Amino acid sequence: MNKYKTLCFYLALATLLLSIGACAKTTVETKTKMEMRGGRVDKTEFIPLRDFFKNPVASAFSISPDGAKIAWTAPWQDRMNIFVKDIESGEVTRITASTERSVSGYSWVGNSHIIYGQDTGGDENLHTYSAPIDGSGATDLTPFENTRTDLVDELDNDDEHILITMNKRDPRLFDVFKLNIITGELTLEAENPGNVSQWITDHAGVLRIAIVKQGGNDIVLYRKTSQDEFAPIKTLDFRTTFSPLLFDFDNNKFYVTTNIDRDNTAIYLYNPDNNELETMIFEHPEVDVSNLIASKKRKVVIGAGYYSDKHHYVFFDDEREEVQLDLENLLPEYEVVVTGISKDETKMIVRTYSDKSLGAGYIYDIPSKKLEKIADVSPWLDESRMSAMKPITFTSRDGLTIHGYLSLPVKGPQKNLPVVLNPHGGPWARDHWGFNPEVQFLNNRGIAVLQINFRGSTGYGKSFWEKGFKQWGLNMQNDLTDAVKWMVDSGIADPKKVAIYGVSYGGYATLAGLAFTPEIYACGIDYVGPSNLFTLLESIPPYWEPEIDRFYTMIGDPIRDKKLLTQISPVFHVDQITAPLFVAQGANDPRVKQAESDQIVEALRKRGVAVEYMVKENEGHGFMNQENKFDFYEKMEVFLNKHLLQ
Repeated sequence: MNKYKTLCFYLALATLLLSIGACAKTTVETKTKMEMRGGRVDKTEFIPLRDFFKNPVASAFSISPDGAKIAWTAPWQDRMNIFVKDIESGEVTRITASTERSVSGYSWVGNSHIIYGQDTGGDENLHTYSAPIDGSGATDLTPFENTRTDLVDELDNDDEHILITMNKRDPRLFDVFKLNIITGELTLEAENPGNVSQWITDHAGVLRIAIVKQGGNDIVLYRKTSQDEFAPIKTLDFRTTFSPLLFDFDNNKFYVTTNIDRDNTAIYLYNPDNNELETMIFEHPEVDVSNLIASKKRKVVIGAGYYSDKHHYVFFDDEREEVQLDLENLLPEYEVVVTGISKDETKMIVRTYSDKSLGAGYIYDIPSKKLEKIADVSPWLDESRMSAMKPITFTSRDGLTIHGYLSLPVKGPQKNLPVVLNPHGGPWARDHWGFNPEVQFLNNRGIAVLQINFRGSTGYGKSFWEKGFKQWGLNMQNDLTDAVKWMVDSGIADPKKVAIYGVSYGGYATLAGLAFTPEIYACGIDYVGPSNLFTLLESIPPYWEPEIDRFYTMIGDPIRDKKLLTQISPVFHVDQITAPLFVAQGANDPRVKQAESDQIVEALRKRGVAVEYMVKENEGHGFMNQENKFDFYEKMEVFLNKHLLQ
């Protein structure tokens, strides 16, 4: 089911920059300094900075349940708003009018309304809005202060109601409500007993599963009918994955992704009546598997997906496999993903992706095999001028295979390059193959980019993930240091021109790199990264409190591991930081508070270290507004020109 776009712990939001005059000035400065480096990059090859980071023409394509209309988000007054097109008449209607904040995700409810989530200034307190497709105006259905809502179920067979969670009663707890998207009436469906972190419905929209986070355990609660009480059916250490995906079409059993008695997760059909994993649906020998594809109309599971170097599919159904092959023949050289389908499963929304393009949205009529383009996402970007993202591996100092992606400039030398090491956020996440505007921008300026799935990253099995526990600034950081050594030994990197830049956890890794291996980096860019792990753990949002014990296990306990957290918090080691630093922060960030950036900036400035500091008052954990993205990346370009490229 579709969900509002919510953010994961420390997950980087980045796609982020100023005014036309400043942009033009910066570009001239950049060309001059590039030429001074001996002409490594021809100035005629420069692509305007804004082209990489401005809002797309269209994105987030979807189709109405009856297949008669399509929707997408597109810019209006510099914010992404929702537009709806009647396929038969061709009439397009803008149905939202957001000017302060872009719409952050949406779903169809029936054929005449769209719901979406929106916060204020990046505070992540998403309200639920309802917008009729006639353009008569959107309504905030949950206009409550300091309250966050999330979508549980669109209720496919109910055109007037959805299920949402809301923490209005207690900021730590999310209760489930049935919400009338026309009148705004809220009806309590389930009150959180105090520790439920996730609610899951069956195909009839009945709450059947609740996931409890209690200390270091995950407890799965289940009930057979809506009249029954929830009762525990599984209690597992949080290191063991057991994640329900969807019910079977008899609503008696459900599919799960799990690593019980194994390292990599696989997909099974689970029987709650006898507590048995009955049938393995799909496994992969090297990576975790969690993506299951089903046909609601035919009531069958038709395929699975997994991510190794790139995204891959396996199909169990000839009909669906034939559709995929047809689409891939029509759209060669692109990753082809079906992102939506009409209720009768005759019309699909198709998206293309690649490492050199943000792709396009299409509507595909299955019976006629007719493919029609809706829009290119960013048509001003010329694929022939974009860099390839190449999967790479190297071996860490203690023998682990580390995966990542290397992107080199299209033109000029491919050796002895200035490099930006770009660790991902999370840290319990991973980098993926695909178009990355930051990477392409840096490549276009003659800078190589290396992205590494260091230990602790997800997708490579339980053991690899656990190897990152209590290793912030230690072995996790060593993997980044080893990545730099690999680039230098391979002849890719000029050892005197290596920078580190990251968002969220990647921002922490930037500070840790400058503090603990100062000899490696010429400069660093920390974007919404924590500097003090004590204050980070003290200031988590209230609704993360049930997970605090596992944070202590994965990062460190402020009392029991005081020595460790002091050792790995960069703010306590500013005397070792000598390289120039650029810090960017959202004032409303609920995950990494502004105090994290304030601390490191103040401490470094007291020592006379060059620090540039950008704070945006209307942003949170990453910059969403276009003008703030422009500002950030323009400052990044000037900073790298001065400290990396000279």
